[in-house]
Amino acid sequence: MDIAVEQLSDLTRKLTITLPQETVKPALDKAYAKANREVTLKGFRRGKVPRSVLEKNFREQIEAEVGEQLVQDSYFNAVEQEKIEPVVHPEITEHRFNEEGGFSYVAMVDIKPEFELGQYKGLEIELPPLVVGDEEIELELGRIQRRQAAVQSAPDGHAIVMDDLVTVDFQGFHDGKAMPEVHNENYLIDMGTNRLGEDFEKKLLGLHQGDKTLYEIDFPTDYPNPVLAGKKVEFKVDVKEVKIRIKPEIDDELAKDVDAKYTGLEDLKSAIREEMLKSREMARQGDLDDKLVVRLIELTPFEVPKRLVNYEIQEMLKQTEENLKRSGLSFESAGIDLKELVDRNRSVAENRVKGDFLLKKIAEVEEIKLADEDIERGYQRVADQYRMTVEEVKGYFTRREELLPFMNELHNEKVLNFLREQAVIVDKAPEVAPEETEEKPAESGE
Repeated sequence: MDIAVEQLSDLTRKLTITLPQETVKPALDKAYAKANREVTLKGFRRGKVPRSVLEKNFREQIEAEVGEQLVQDSYFNAVEQEKIEPVVHPEITEHRFNEEGGFSYVAMVDIKPEFELGQYKGLEIELPPLVVGDEEIELELGRIQRRQAAVQSAPDGHAIVMDDLVTVDFQGFHDGKAMPEVHNENYLIDMGTNRLGEDFEKKLLGLHQGDKTLYEIDFPTDYPNPVLAGKKVEFKVDVKEVKIRIKPEIDDELAKDVDAKYTGLEDLKSAIREEMLKSREMARQGDLDDKLVVRLIELTPFEVPKRLVNYEIQEMLKQTEENLKRSGLSFESAGIDLKELVDRNRSVAENRVKGDFLLKKIAEVEEIKLADEDIERGYQRVADQYRMTVEEVKGYFTRREELLPFMNELHNEKVLNFLREQAVIVDKAPEVAPEETEEKPAESGE
């Protein structure tokens, strides 16, 4: 095998790999022999077709298959021989069988960027203080009161208000045409949850059971549902049924109804505060991790392979496509411009790639490695999350395609844990309304 290496940039190597006739001929002979056993040609018995006839009819197909196999058999040996560490699948081009009986191809290979780490210990990160206000407790008590409410049919003449349960049929129209994705029958709307959007629910306020109405909503371009984003939609709505909530008082009895373990309202409030703090701590840790990676990127500028960024973008697009499919949509039916989506995600993908390289570099410098107990904890966490046994989780991660990303995630988490311990957390000052920051005129003295 002959390998010519050309450095196109700091991150890209062009490998021209040529395999000799001694390697190529047996592969071609084997492929033609297989074709001879399998194909049926008029005028020839199976297995008795001359090589020249096979070449005339199947040469392009056989050479494509053999060429692909030769690339697979030789590429990894080539990069290992040249001591090159690819970071993403190569781009294979210019593959051809030459007149001397050999085979050559070009592999465009992206390699790991070399860079000097900036500061990574003792990073100062600003985070909101970990507190739960009394007003937040009251809001949660309101939600509990709502859940504990009795539900009954609305009396005659009742006008819809927030907290009612309203069953409707609706059909959306855009430019005068019915939208098949914006249609439902006997759809239950829990007024105040805004599942169909705040504007949709507000239009129902004051209506009565049996009413039919027609109204228009102008959805902003950043509306979460891509089918509706940026469109002016007319809704035809039929109010089928209205039910009202009879809310209990917020008192000791409500607390005991929620769970017998609570002795009274103050006990319930304490439990709510504790649960909120626990949830907020988890969110705060995720926020801290994100800000640490962003700060690392700011302090250590470097270029990353474009092909690796493109690969990350494709993975993000796959995830978006899967989410759309679960809603019975495609990019096209959701009105999503793929080019626009790619452009919008490019900087996110680039930062993900940079963050991964930075965490790997810190792991290398600090000699942070995964231990068996780290992996076992990872398996246990997945098992708890998906209600599986640890053995079932291990069974899922037997394939290299699933195991490597999982190990990479666990390794990065261990590095982030190290960075968290080193970080300096500064409480973020609460936001103050503009009028509160204005200076009052000085009082004049006599």
